[in-house]
Amino acid sequence: MSIDLLQDRIRKLKNPSMVEFNLLAEHIPPHIEERDTYFVSAYEYFCTELMQGLQEIVPAVRFSLGMMALYGPDGLVALSKLLRTAKELGYYVLLDCPDAKNPLDAKRNAELLLSDNCEFPCDGLVVNGYIGSDALRPYCESVKQVEKDLFVLVRTPNKSASELQDLLTGSRHVHMATADVVNRFSEIYMGKCGYSNVAAMMAANAPAGIQTLRGKYRSMFILVDGYDYSNANAKNCAAAFDRLGHGAVVCAGTSITAAWQTSPVDERKFVDMAVESAQRMKKNITRYITIL
Repeated sequence: MSIDLLQDRIRKLKNPSMVEFNLLAEHIPPHIEERDTYFVSAYEYFCTELMQGLQEIVPAVRFSLGMMALYGPDGLVALSKLLRTAKELGYYVLLDCPDAKNPLDAKRNAELLLSDNCEFPCDGLVVNGYIGSDALRPYCESVKQVEKDLFVLVRTPNKSASELQDLLTGSRHVHMATADVVNRFSEIYMGKCGYSNVAAMMAANAPAGIQTLRGKYRSMFILVDGYDYSNANAKNCAAAFDRLGHGAVVCAGTSITAAWQTSPVDERKFVDMAVESAQRMKKNITRYITIL
C-alpha cells in the first residue's frame, strides 16, 4: 500500500511533514519572475529548486491539479513535469483532485487520475468528502486496485470553516459526521503499517477535532492541514500521532515555500530559507513526538 511508503519515508527522515506548492505569483522571488516573466515557467523552476533543496529533509510534497489547470495546457504540462520530478527525487507525492459534484464526476476522476498511465503521477489524491459516500466509493475502489491513497477532506483550516463544519448534527459535529463516513471505507483497506490508505484531512487549528479523530479511529491516517494558519501549532498537531510517532503527516505551505519573504537575507537564497523553515518545523513537531 502507498500509505506504507509515506510512513516509511517519514520514519527514514524522522520528519512527519509535507510541503504544499499552492502558490500565488507574489510568492515567487522577483529575480525569478524577472528571468521567467511567464508564471508557469517561473513556478516550475521555483518548485524544482525547492524540491531539490528539501529532498533529504521533507518526505512528502503536495500539488494542486485545479490550480495548474487554470493556466491552461502549459500549466498542466508543467504540473506533469513537476510530479515526475518529485517522484524521481524520492518524495511521496500527493495531488489535490478537482472537486466532484456527483458520483459520475468522481468515477471519471478516479479512472483518469488513478490509472497507471496517468499524465499526473502521484501516490495519493485529496478529495472532498462532503458530497457523500456514493461519490467517495469510486475513489475507494480505485485506490485499492492501484495501491494508492485517498485523503478525504474532513475539516478545513480556513477562518470561516466553523460556520458550517463545526455545527452540531445530533451529538456530532458536521466534520465528525464526515469522518464517520470516511471510516466506513478506511476499515476495508489496511496497509502493513497498521493504517488505512483511505485517510482523513483535518485542520491544524482545530485541536479538539484532531484529538477526537485520533481517539475514535486508531487506524485512520491523518493529514493535518494548515500548519501555516493562525492558531495552528506543533503541540496541537502532535495529537494526531500515535505513541510511536506514526499515523499522521503535517502539511505546511508558504511558511516554507515563501520563507524568503520573512527574512532580510538576499531573496536569491530562497532555497536556504525554505530549508531553515522546514528544519524548524521538524524540530517543533518532534519536540512533542518521537518517531520510532
